[in-house]
Amino acid sequence: MATTYNTFNLHTAPEKFYIEACDDGVGDVLAIDRVSTEMTLTVRKDVPPSAVTRPICGIMGTIRLVAGTYLIVITKKKKVGDLFGHAVWKAAEFDIISYKKTVLHLTDNQMQDNKAFLSMINSVLNTDGFYFATDYDLTHTLQRLANTSPEFQEMTLLERADQRFVWNGHLLREFMAQPELHKFVYPVVHGFITMKSCCINGKIFDWIIVSRRSCFRAGVRYYVRGIDSEGHAANFVETEQIVQYNGGKASFVQTRGSIPFYWSQRPNLKYKPKPQISKSVNHLDGFQRHFDSQIITYGKQVILNLVNQKGSEKPLEQAFAKMVGSLGNGMIKYIAFDFHKECSRMRWHRLQILVDMVAEMQDEFGYFLVDSDGSVQMQQDGTFRSNCMDCLDRTNVIQSLLARRSLQSQLERMGVLHLGQRIEDQADFEKIYKNAWADNANACAKQYAGTGALKTDFTRTGKRTQWGLLMDGWNSMIRYYKNNFSDGFRQDSIDLFLGNYAVEEADINTPLHEPKDWKFLTLPIIMVVAFSMCIICLLMAGDTWTETLAYVLFWGSASVVTGGVILFNGRDFVDAPKLVQKEKMD
Repeated sequence: MATTYNTFNLHTAPEKFYIEACDDGVGDVLAIDRVSTEMTLTVRKDVPPSAVTRPICGIMGTIRLVAGTYLIVITKKKKVGDLFGHAVWKAAEFDIISYKKTVLHLTDNQMQDNKAFLSMINSVLNTDGFYFATDYDLTHTLQRLANTSPEFQEMTLLERADQRFVWNGHLLREFMAQPELHKFVYPVVHGFITMKSCCINGKIFDWIIVSRRSCFRAGVRYYVRGIDSEGHAANFVETEQIVQYNGGKASFVQTRGSIPFYWSQRPNLKYKPKPQISKSVNHLDGFQRHFDSQIITYGKQVILNLVNQKGSEKPLEQAFAKMVGSLGNGMIKYIAFDFHKECSRMRWHRLQILVDMVAEMQDEFGYFLVDSDGSVQMQQDGTFRSNCMDCLDRTNVIQSLLARRSLQSQLERMGVLHLGQRIEDQADFEKIYKNAWADNANACAKQYAGTGALKTDFTRTGKRTQWGLLMDGWNSMIRYYKNNFSDGFRQDSIDLFLGNYAVEEADINTPLHEPKDWKFLTLPIIMVVAFSMCIICLLMAGDTWTETLAYVLFWGSASVVTGGVILFNGRDFVDAPKLVQKEKMD
């Protein structure tokens, strides 16, 4: 495999950026013209002595904004661990550097727009969970890497990467066109990676979780649901659990993704907006595309639908079941499990019902296993595709239980666990296991919903606690605020970063200046004034109680009526995306 360089120096000169590869025995320098944006290879002696030099960890890519093109570099990295001898890094800090030396050529409005776009890019970069490796392909599972051709092995990291998980793919589009530059850049994945060195029975093994978040139909909780016309599901995450012991390695893969047909759940100030299934499209086309691609990539599919089977979630469950039946594909099995009903009143032990229900299928699917000689002993023939509404909290609990059952079999077969021993009885490892899966839940939740996951007390401890319920309440409140009043900006940020919206240089008319409806400005002021007057009337009583009551009733009614009008027109008051394409919004 053609690896990429590890360390770099960035030399900034008035006319060009010079990115020097600092690996031992290497003299390559990438020169980027700050006027023409042309990228060429050169040598160290061409770097002007007057250039300002600083070390960088890597190149994220380039992006065009109103002020021109910007170079995005990784300035700080943190080592996660070693995967089969290859260092895996977490990108910790970034810098966005303008090609242009000034923005004086812009109007005031253009400067404001450029500043807004820059804050959007920073918003994505500041979302925790960007990972990379310079000599290992993080975008593929062990099984996919084992089933490749010699030609694939000779490709650069950029060429061979699974494009679903390359979050800087849009930023690297100029580099992709010039293969000689590929050694200066690498794919960056978004999600969660943890690596733990563990010990059971005195035997030390590496235990790893890799969650890869898809950049297709990426977005935030309420603004991106269902699928697009290509069959890409919202919040699709591939999670691989890996074990390495004594030269052998095993992996177990699961997926999660939004219910794969056309539906939406736009925020409208209500705590839980009602999901809407589109009536104007043919759901089966996109549905079939989604599962065709899943079967090609992963084999047989067992759908674990964890949504409620009553209330507002019921129509989604019924439609999902009906579509699987209409498809009539023997490679797909559908299982509905009402998580909240089964586990109500703290009956969390009832999750074992679902685990037992799918045990035979899990044994049939197996897992990927390679012995110490490098020969493949077993392939995973299918995956569990789990979903709830958000594919976060309920989904993660179930995935952690299925992963533990697979791990039990793997550790027995690899000789770490003795016959009859159970993972649950290995106190030290069990603590590591539960905390890592809870951390995985938090990472996926923050990236999609804006807060940590719910129900992580169960994942961490194996039981529900009063403190966990309290934290769930707090996170739910934060989610409510973010989903209604800041997620439009977050969605725009992701769309800009991934290239779903393209900015033209010196753009005069951007969608950022859409005027607010009069209701947005007027009604909240009226409600606040009316509520304040109601409180004042209560605190400063009139001459008679009837006079006080009249004032309180008047201002109280005014605030209630105004609040009702605001709720009725809830969509006009939430922070909606401005850049996003219509298809994604419907």
